[in-house]
Amino acid sequence: MTARLRVAGALAGALLALAACSGDDPGAASSAGSGSGGASGGDSTASGTTTCEWEAGSTANPYLIEVDTPPEEVPTEGTTDLLMTTNLGELTLTLDQEATPCAAASLAHLTEAGFFDDSPCHREVDSPGLQVLQCGDPTGTGAGGPTYTSPTEVTGEETYPRGTVAMANSGQGVDGSQFFLVWGDSQLPPDYTVVGTVDDAGLAVLDVVAANGNDGSMDPSPGGGAPSVPVTIESMTVA
Repeated sequence: MTARLRVAGALAGALLALAACSGDDPGAASSAGSGSGGASGGDSTASGTTTCEWEAGSTANPYLIEVDTPPEEVPTEGTTDLLMTTNLGELTLTLDQEATPCAAASLAHLTEAGFFDDSPCHREVDSPGLQVLQCGDPTGTGAGGPTYTSPTEVTGEETYPRGTVAMANSGQGVDGSQFFLVWGDSQLPPDYTVVGTVDDAGLAVLDVVAANGNDGSMDPSPGGGAPSVPVTIESMTVA
Protein backbone atom coordinates (compact mmCIF):
# COMPACT_ATOMS: atom_id res chain seq x y z
CA MET A 1 0.00 0.00 0.00
CA THR A 2 2.31 2.72 -1.16
CA ALA A 3 0.49 5.94 -1.89
CA ARG A 4 1.80 7.86 -4.85
CA LEU A 5 1.11 11.40 -5.90
CA ARG A 6 -0.60 11.95 -9.21
CA VAL A 7 1.46 14.36 -11.29
CA ALA A 8 0.70 15.91 -14.62
CA GLY A 9 2.65 15.30 -17.82
CA ALA A 10 5.72 13.08 -17.80
CA LEU A 11 5.53 12.72 -14.03
CA ALA A 12 1.98 11.42 -13.98
CA GLY A 13 1.58 8.33 -11.86
CA ALA A 14 5.27 8.18 -10.98
CA LEU A 15 5.82 10.62 -8.17
CA LEU A 16 6.48 9.97 -4.50
CA ALA A 17 4.32 7.66 -2.45
CA LEU A 18 3.46 10.07 0.31
CA ALA A 19 0.21 8.82 1.76
CA ALA A 20 -0.01 9.16 5.50
CA CYS A 21 -2.26 6.55 6.91
CA SER A 22 -2.21 4.39 3.88
CA GLY A 23 1.16 5.24 2.41
CA ASP A 24 1.49 8.72 0.94
CA ASP A 25 3.79 9.89 -1.79
CA PRO A 26 4.79 13.19 -3.38
CA GLY A 27 5.37 13.04 -7.10
CA ALA A 28 4.16 9.47 -7.32
CA ALA A 29 0.74 8.02 -6.83
CA SER A 30 -0.10 7.50 -3.16
CA SER A 31 0.61 4.14 -1.81
CA ALA A 32 -2.79 3.19 -0.58
CA GLY A 33 -6.26 4.41 0.04
CA SER A 34 -6.75 5.86 3.46
CA GLY A 35 -9.79 3.91 4.26
CA SER A 36 -13.02 5.15 5.67
CA GLY A 37 -13.95 8.48 4.23
CA GLY A 38 -12.11 11.76 4.60
CA ALA A 39 -11.32 14.09 7.43
CA SER A 40 -12.66 17.59 7.34
CA GLY A 41 -11.27 20.61 9.09
CA GLY A 42 -11.36 24.36 9.18
CA ASP A 43 -14.66 24.82 10.99
CA SER A 44 -14.13 28.18 12.64
CA THR A 45 -14.71 28.44 16.36
CA ALA A 46 -13.36 31.09 18.67
CA SER A 47 -10.93 33.65 17.29
CA GLY A 48 -7.53 32.07 16.81
CA THR A 49 -8.75 28.48 16.68
CA THR A 50 -10.54 26.09 14.37
CA THR A 51 -12.02 22.59 14.67
CA CYS A 52 -10.47 19.60 12.90
CA GLU A 53 -12.46 16.41 12.46
CA TRP A 54 -10.08 13.46 12.69
CA GLU A 55 -11.25 10.19 11.19
CA ALA A 56 -10.10 6.60 11.49
CA GLY A 57 -7.61 5.11 9.07
CA SER A 58 -8.26 1.92 7.15
CA THR A 59 -8.64 -1.17 9.32
CA ALA A 60 -7.35 -3.15 6.33
CA ASN A 61 -3.91 -1.52 6.55
CA PRO A 62 -1.65 -3.59 8.85
CA TYR A 63 1.01 -0.88 8.88
CA LEU A 64 -0.96 1.71 10.85
CA ILE A 65 0.34 2.48 14.34
CA GLU A 66 -2.06 3.07 17.22
CA VAL A 67 -1.95 6.65 18.47
CA ASP A 68 -4.45 8.98 20.12
CA THR A 69 -6.02 11.66 17.95
CA PRO A 70 -5.02 15.31 18.44
CA PRO A 71 -7.40 17.74 20.17
CA GLU A 72 -10.28 18.78 17.91
CA GLU A 73 -9.73 22.49 18.52
CA VAL A 74 -6.41 23.71 17.18
CA PRO A 75 -4.69 27.11 16.81
CA THR A 76 -4.88 29.11 13.58
CA GLU A 77 -2.26 31.72 14.37
CA GLY A 78 1.51 31.77 14.36
CA THR A 79 3.96 28.97 13.70
CA THR A 80 5.37 25.92 15.47
CA ASP A 81 8.95 24.71 15.08
CA LEU A 82 9.88 21.03 15.06
CA LEU A 83 13.51 20.06 15.60
CA MET A 84 14.21 16.97 13.50
CA THR A 85 17.49 15.36 14.57
CA THR A 86 18.84 12.85 12.06
CA ASN A 87 22.01 10.80 11.77
CA LEU A 88 23.16 13.32 9.14
CA GLY A 89 22.33 16.50 11.05
CA GLU A 90 19.53 18.66 12.36
CA LEU A 91 16.65 20.24 10.46
CA THR A 92 14.16 22.77 11.83
CA LEU A 93 10.72 22.50 10.28
CA THR A 94 8.55 25.60 10.73
CA LEU A 95 4.86 24.72 10.54
CA ASP A 96 2.29 27.29 9.41
CA GLN A 97 -0.64 27.09 11.84
CA GLU A 98 -2.57 29.80 9.99
CA ALA A 99 -2.52 28.30 6.50
CA THR A 100 -2.74 24.61 7.47
CA PRO A 101 -3.90 24.37 11.09
CA CYS A 102 -4.95 20.72 11.01
CA ALA A 103 -1.76 19.45 9.37
CA ALA A 104 0.40 21.55 11.70
CA ALA A 105 -1.49 20.33 14.76
CA SER A 106 -1.27 16.71 13.65
CA LEU A 107 2.50 16.82 13.04
CA ALA A 108 3.09 18.55 16.38
CA HIS A 109 0.86 16.01 18.14
CA LEU A 110 2.67 13.04 16.58
CA THR A 111 6.00 14.64 17.45
CA GLU A 112 5.02 15.00 21.10
CA ALA A 113 3.88 11.37 21.10
CA GLY A 114 7.36 10.24 19.95
CA PHE A 115 5.80 8.83 16.77
CA PHE A 116 8.73 9.81 14.52
CA ASP A 117 11.58 8.87 16.85
CA ASP A 118 13.98 6.23 15.47
CA SER A 119 12.17 6.11 12.13
CA PRO A 120 13.66 6.00 8.62
CA CYS A 121 13.18 8.46 5.80
CA HIS A 122 12.34 5.74 3.34
CA ARG A 123 12.38 7.49 -0.02
CA GLU A 124 14.54 9.94 -1.97
CA VAL A 125 13.74 11.15 -5.47
CA ASP A 126 16.21 13.13 -7.58
CA SER A 127 14.50 13.28 -10.97
CA PRO A 128 14.06 16.53 -12.91
CA GLY A 129 10.91 18.19 -11.59
CA LEU A 130 10.76 16.08 -8.43
CA GLN A 131 13.53 16.36 -5.83
CA VAL A 132 12.41 15.32 -2.37
CA LEU A 133 13.10 13.24 0.72
CA GLN A 134 10.07 11.42 2.13
CA CYS A 135 9.79 10.65 5.84
CA GLY A 136 7.18 10.05 8.52
CA ASP A 137 6.49 6.32 8.21
CA PRO A 138 7.91 4.50 11.26
CA THR A 139 7.50 1.16 9.49
CA GLY A 140 9.71 2.23 6.58
CA THR A 141 7.36 0.47 4.16
CA GLY A 142 5.77 3.53 2.56
CA ALA A 143 2.38 2.33 3.81
CA GLY A 144 2.65 3.22 7.48
CA GLY A 145 1.04 6.01 9.45
CA PRO A 146 -1.18 6.71 12.47
CA THR A 147 -4.61 5.18 13.08
CA TYR A 148 -6.29 8.50 12.23
CA THR A 149 -6.42 10.76 9.19
CA SER A 150 -6.29 14.52 8.87
CA PRO A 151 -7.80 16.64 6.10
CA THR A 152 -5.76 17.63 3.07
CA GLU A 153 -5.62 21.44 3.24
CA VAL A 154 -5.14 22.94 -0.22
CA THR A 155 -6.35 26.02 -2.06
CA GLY A 156 -5.35 24.98 -5.58
CA GLU A 157 -2.55 27.56 -5.61
CA GLU A 158 0.11 25.43 -3.95
CA THR A 159 3.65 25.27 -5.34
CA TYR A 160 6.59 23.19 -4.12
CA PRO A 161 9.86 25.15 -4.31
CA ARG A 162 13.07 24.22 -2.52
CA GLY A 163 12.55 24.36 1.25
CA THR A 164 8.91 23.26 1.24
CA VAL A 165 7.52 20.80 3.79
CA ALA A 166 4.38 19.12 2.44
CA MET A 167 2.17 16.19 3.39
CA ALA A 168 1.98 13.04 1.34
CA ASN A 169 -1.52 11.76 0.66
CA SER A 170 -3.47 8.92 -0.88
CA GLY A 171 -5.35 11.17 -3.29
CA GLN A 172 -8.59 10.85 -1.31
CA GLY A 173 -8.53 14.17 0.51
CA VAL A 174 -6.80 12.94 3.65
CA ASP A 175 -3.27 13.01 5.01
CA GLY A 176 -1.47 10.78 7.50
CA SER A 177 1.96 11.14 9.05
CA GLN A 178 4.15 10.96 5.95
CA PHE A 179 5.68 14.20 4.75
CA PHE A 180 8.18 15.22 2.11
CA LEU A 181 11.01 17.72 2.28
CA VAL A 182 11.71 19.49 -1.01
CA TRP A 183 15.43 20.01 -1.66
CA GLY A 184 15.00 21.06 -5.30
CA ASP A 185 12.14 22.97 -6.96
CA SER A 186 9.51 20.35 -7.78
CA GLN A 187 6.64 20.37 -10.27
CA LEU A 188 3.59 18.83 -8.61
CA PRO A 189 -0.13 19.45 -8.93
CA PRO A 190 -1.55 21.50 -6.03
CA ASP A 191 -2.84 18.39 -4.28
CA TYR A 192 -0.47 18.26 -1.32
CA THR A 193 -0.81 20.21 1.91
CA VAL A 194 2.05 22.73 2.18
CA VAL A 195 2.50 22.67 5.93
CA GLY A 196 5.73 24.62 6.33
CA THR A 197 9.37 25.23 5.46
CA VAL A 198 12.84 23.83 6.19
CA ASP A 199 15.56 26.09 7.60
CA ASP A 200 18.90 26.71 5.86
CA ALA A 201 20.77 24.25 8.10
CA GLY A 202 18.18 21.63 7.25
CA LEU A 203 18.55 22.31 3.53
CA ALA A 204 22.29 21.70 3.89
CA VAL A 205 21.46 18.27 5.35
CA LEU A 206 19.06 17.59 2.49
CA ASP A 207 21.78 18.54 0.00
CA VAL A 208 23.98 15.82 1.52
CA VAL A 209 21.13 13.32 1.16
CA ALA A 210 20.64 14.41 -2.45
CA ALA A 211 24.35 14.07 -3.21
CA ASN A 212 24.31 10.52 -1.83
CA GLY A 213 21.41 9.57 -4.13
CA ASN A 214 19.15 6.54 -3.89
CA ASP A 215 19.20 2.84 -4.74
CA GLY A 216 16.62 3.10 -7.55
CA SER A 217 14.40 0.48 -5.93
CA MET A 218 11.24 2.49 -6.66
CA ASP A 219 12.00 3.22 -10.30
CA PRO A 220 10.86 3.60 -13.10
CA SER A 221 11.86 7.20 -12.84
CA PRO A 222 10.91 9.39 -11.12
CA GLY A 223 10.15 6.77 -8.48
CA GLY A 224 13.52 7.08 -6.79
CA GLY A 225 14.31 4.68 -4.00
CA ALA A 226 15.70 4.29 -0.51
CA PRO A 227 18.49 6.78 0.26
CA SER A 228 21.86 5.23 -0.58
CA VAL A 229 23.09 6.41 2.81
CA PRO A 230 20.27 5.64 5.26
CA VAL A 231 18.56 8.65 6.83
CA THR A 232 17.11 8.08 10.30
CA ILE A 233 15.06 10.50 12.37
CA GLU A 234 16.75 9.91 15.72
CA SER A 235 14.35 12.23 17.49
CA MET A 236 11.74 14.89 16.72
CA THR A 237 10.79 17.50 19.28
CA VAL A 238 8.64 20.61 19.42
CA ALA A 239 11.22 23.37 19.70
